[in-house]
Amino acid sequence: MSETEELDSRISRALEGNQARYGDKLAQQKKLPVRERLSLLVDPGTFVEDGLLANASDPELPADGVITGVGRVDGRPACVVANDPTVKAGSWGARTVEKIVRMTEHALRHELPVFWLVDSAGARITDQVEMFPGRRGAGRIFANQVRLSGVAPQICCLFGPSAAGGAYIPSFCDVVIMVEHNGSMYLGSPRMAEEVIGERVSLEEMGGARMHATVSGCGDNLAADDADAIEQARLLFSYLPASWRSVPLRSPGEAPLRTFTRAELPDDEAAGYDVRRVIECLVDADSLFEIKPLFATELVTGFARLEGHVIGVVASNPADKGGVLFVDSADKAARFVWMCDAYNVPLLFLADVPGFMIGTQVERQGIIRHGAKMVAAVTEASVPKICVIVRKAYGAGLYAMCGPAFDPIATLALPTAKIAVMGPEAAVNAVYANRIAAIEDDDERLRFVEERRRDYEEDVNLYRLAGDLVIDAVVPFERLREEIVGRFAAADPVDRGAVQKRHGVLPV
Repeated sequence: MSETEELDSRISRALEGNQARYGDKLAQQKKLPVRERLSLLVDPGTFVEDGLLANASDPELPADGVITGVGRVDGRPACVVANDPTVKAGSWGARTVEKIVRMTEHALRHELPVFWLVDSAGARITDQVEMFPGRRGAGRIFANQVRLSGVAPQICCLFGPSAAGGAYIPSFCDVVIMVEHNGSMYLGSPRMAEEVIGERVSLEEMGGARMHATVSGCGDNLAADDADAIEQARLLFSYLPASWRSVPLRSPGEAPLRTFTRAELPDDEAAGYDVRRVIECLVDADSLFEIKPLFATELVTGFARLEGHVIGVVASNPADKGGVLFVDSADKAARFVWMCDAYNVPLLFLADVPGFMIGTQVERQGIIRHGAKMVAAVTEASVPKICVIVRKAYGAGLYAMCGPAFDPIATLALPTAKIAVMGPEAAVNAVYANRIAAIEDDDERLRFVEERRRDYEEDVNLYRLAGDLVIDAVVPFERLREEIVGRFAAADPVDRGAVQKRHGVLPV
């Protein structure tokens, strides 16, 4: 065999993976081969691969189970790390780790985004001395991910397992898209849990995609299959800049789906409604890309466009739990705000919030600590912020939703807005509980409560707050989009290089 023939043979073997042996199993699992996943993600003809001949001396380990390289995604350069599940279930050996370390070093050096296409059973125990403990061992991957956080976007598509220590790769990414029924992540497998702690549990219960997207919050979005996950990843990338030094690309602007009117809100001020209907009236049509739509649903977070410009939306959702903030919703908001601030995405807050939840359960969960995390994230965000009071902003809920003290470029109010330490019923009961209890006549007691309520509402009257410059403007429903567009247009950051402080997007 000539040198050229040998080279061609080795390249061909590496490109094949173990598809011939395990292709049928992948098809049964409704998984795409790793190179088909790549072809869906990367623009045609742009991918340049590194380390293709890793472990070339072992024909059972083509490319050592991972594809790494640089290509263009929607015209912009990006790094890709993609596990090949046909090669020892995508597990990591020494060369696997070295390839990933080199790719993350390249991303750091050139401040490039990274797409992680994860489908891995974790470390090969047989290779642990070579790939686990050293300075260029698996830990270096995580260290590089942390250093890269907030420098350039990291987007993870989780097609299969991400087991044991490998589960930390998704956790250090900005967004994790999990394929339902196939994607999973866990530190200890169900078999290990049974052996070590005597717990019997299924893989779906332990670390399945839906569990992580609804309960733990470790997964952000669900996908129906591999192609859907990659499509979501490409769409998400369109809302983000290539690095922290630039701003997101502008698209052609579009009108919203509907004009915002008073009819979008219930007549009963205590009634719930889906805040997405309000968002649809404000942002460009069909531009909302929610992050964590199934987790902590009392709060909506996501990217959208205003006249083609990317913004981040943090919105109370009274349709679920009245829009009250809980531990999980505070974490959800904090991380999304960190991400928007890291990547120069202006923030729009839509507040209709009774405040933070109270009670023994949430106090034991650390509601104060988690609420402080949300308030801290909002405070630290240096991108332009606008706060809109839709109906109510009570107590620390006003602070968490970027009220006047937290440097929004404007605090706007709709005519339905109320701002107070607490609602009128709670306030009257808090202040006058003993006097109310002492009034024996039912009619007299009712009159007293109504009089005190009117006094309280007059004290926090919207137009008094506007007159005292607590809020910057009371805006008619029909003009709110125009007002937001105008204010963001005057405040758009154009040179983030002038901002000296860069920060990551920390796990919460």
